[in-house]
Amino acid sequence: MRQFRQERQYQAVRWAAEEQGYPVAEACRALHISRAGYYQWRSGKAGVRTMENRRLAGLVKQIHNESPDKGYRRIRDDLARYYATPINDKRALRICRSLGVRSTIKYARHGCTRRASDPQYLAENVLNRQFYADKPNEKWLTDVTEFKYYMGPTVHKLYLSAILDLCDRRIVSFVLRDTNDSTLVHETLDRALAANPDAHPLFHSDRGFQYTTRVFHDKLAAAGMTQSMSRVGKCIDNGPMEGFWGILKRERYYGRRFTSREQLCQMIREYIAYYNFSRLQRRLGVHTPMEVYTQCWAA
Repeated sequence: MRQFRQERQYQAVRWAAEEQGYPVAEACRALHISRAGYYQWRSGKAGVRTMENRRLAGLVKQIHNESPDKGYRRIRDDLARYYATPINDKRALRICRSLGVRSTIKYARHGCTRRASDPQYLAENVLNRQFYADKPNEKWLTDVTEFKYYMGPTVHKLYLSAILDLCDRRIVSFVLRDTNDSTLVHETLDRALAANPDAHPLFHSDRGFQYTTRVFHDKLAAAGMTQSMSRVGKCIDNGPMEGFWGILKRERYYGRRFTSREQLCQMIREYIAYYNFSRLQRRLGVHTPMEVYTQCWAA
C-alpha cells in the first residue's frame, strides 16, 4: 500500500539524516519523495487517509493473529460484519500485503475411504454434481475422514463422520469414534434424523464399505430417503463434503500436533460449532450456515 511504503521511506530518510549524517534533501531525492511530505510525517501530523489505514492495519493484525488461516477476502468480510468497517477487496489486499499477512497454505488430502470389496448394495449417482438445493434437508452429503494424535511415540487415529446440507452448508450431525466402521455412519445418520425427524433428503456418499451394506440402505429407505453414490474414482462427485474436510484441516489441524484424544476432539467440536454459527461464507451471501438455515425456514 502506498501509505505504508511511504512511511518506510520516511523512516529510512530519518535514519539516514540522524544516524548517518546525510542531508535530508539528498535522501528524499534518492527515494523519490518530497521534503514537505517527510517533514509533515516527522511532525506527527498524518493525514486522514493515513490514520485510517493505520487503524485498519491494526484490525487486520488482530484478525490475523486470532485466525492465521484467513486470507484477505475473509478478513474483509470480518471487518464488515464484526467491526462495522466495510472496505473493498482491493484495499484489504493492499493492507494485507503491506503487513505480510497471508492465509495458511493448502495441503494435499489423504482420504481414509475404504471401498467395499464385495458391496451388498450400490446406488446410482443421482446427485450428479448438482451441488445446490432450494431448501434445507433437501440434499445431504456424507463422508468419513481421519485424524491423528500422538501419545509419546505412539500414533493414534480418530475418525470423524459428518453430514452436510447442500442448501445452507451446515453440518447437520457428526460423530467421533476410534474405529472406522458401520456403527460410525449409522450413529451419524441417527443423530441427523433425531434432529430433523421430518427430513427425507437425497442422501449422497462415496462407495465406502459402510455405505454399501444392505443394512444402511434399509435404514435410508425406512427414513424415506433416496440413496446416491459417487462414481468410482470420482472424488469431485462428493465435492462439497470433501471441501469441508479441507477447510477444517487447513484452518485447525495441519501444522499442529495434538498430544491427546481429548485435545483433538475438543478442537473438532469447537470448530464445527464455529463453522455453523460464526464462519462467514461468500457463497452464502457473506452469512453463516445457521443464518441461512434460519432465513430459509422463516421464509
